[in-house]
Amino acid sequence: MASTFSHESMVRLAMEQAQQATRLSDPNPRVGCVITSPSGEVFGLGHTQRVGEAHAEVMALRDAAAKGRDVRGATAFVTLEPCAHHGRTPPCCDALIEAGIARAVVVQQDPNALVAGKGLARMRAAGIDVEVLPPEHPSAVAVRELNIGFFSRMVRQTPWVRMKIAASLDGVTALPNGQSQWITSPEARADGHSWRARASAVLTGIGTLLEDNPQLDVRLVETARQPSRVIVDSQLQTPTTARIFDAGGPVWIYTAMDDPTRSAALRARGATVTCLPDPNGKVDLRAMMKDLARREVNELHIEAGSKLNGSLIRAKLVDEFLIYLAPTLLGTGAGMAAWGPLQALTEGLALEFRSTEAVGQDLRILARVAGKDPF
Repeated sequence: MASTFSHESMVRLAMEQAQQATRLSDPNPRVGCVITSPSGEVFGLGHTQRVGEAHAEVMALRDAAAKGRDVRGATAFVTLEPCAHHGRTPPCCDALIEAGIARAVVVQQDPNALVAGKGLARMRAAGIDVEVLPPEHPSAVAVRELNIGFFSRMVRQTPWVRMKIAASLDGVTALPNGQSQWITSPEARADGHSWRARASAVLTGIGTLLEDNPQLDVRLVETARQPSRVIVDSQLQTPTTARIFDAGGPVWIYTAMDDPTRSAALRARGATVTCLPDPNGKVDLRAMMKDLARREVNELHIEAGSKLNGSLIRAKLVDEFLIYLAPTLLGTGAGMAAWGPLQALTEGLALEFRSTEAVGQDLRILARVAGKDPF
């Protein structure tokens, strides 16, 4: 059997296909597929489409058919194990078997309990020579990172939580009078919208909603789908006139107050209202995360004020920080997150820098909470 490592270029090509599904396939994973002849000629390319539409393997088979290629005896390079269950679409492993594929190189096993190992077993039982890259292989690691929200939802039953913050160099996110638009540059704001676009849902708190009246949709970059919007609103203060309802699509409000009249008015505006109180009369944030996972939220993008940010950090619910720092000092004002006070430096939240990059005149920092393993 030929070594997987002799086909790195095809694995990379499949990864490039998978990346094209980033703003498209949610809540399904971002998957790419390349079908080649035994000699390495590319017959077909594909990536997962919108939910309910064709997956990567089917798209690659269709591409090969459109080019008049006979895929019997061919090799399929797939970034994630082909599904083996009937969900919104038929099993992809069956499509490869029926097409006469002779060999499959799978970059990463699917963490979904409905699939995990079953797709591989079914292909092997049908006589397909199946090879799976070791989990430490760079491409296997890259697949987990690309699908970190999907892996989180499957393994932990919670979304991958990314907190976005825009601040001055001295950590101020708003002036004492509440002014915060705009601390960072247009380039940073557009980049922030690209992170919104890859998320399943964007979350904010009632304080930010009342102060800024944001839409929380994706406007500054192209996207095939809009994320859902989530509001943490303990006292059910969300106005029915809020701009967050104007973009269309799901709006989910989590509250600690059971008020049928207010709930009915918000539902009439299209919101889903869920009452999840904690013992202190606030929204139970941990229960909310579990509920969002049940709603198929993979990546949750937080754009909130310092109070809610602090509550999420205190509850240890944040996995990653996306921070934009503007080259300016603003002095007194709202900070990034209100939590603590701590009694020792060792009590601080330890982070690991994943990347630092200039975006316009600003600095973008991606930092992961130390020890948050990407599964």
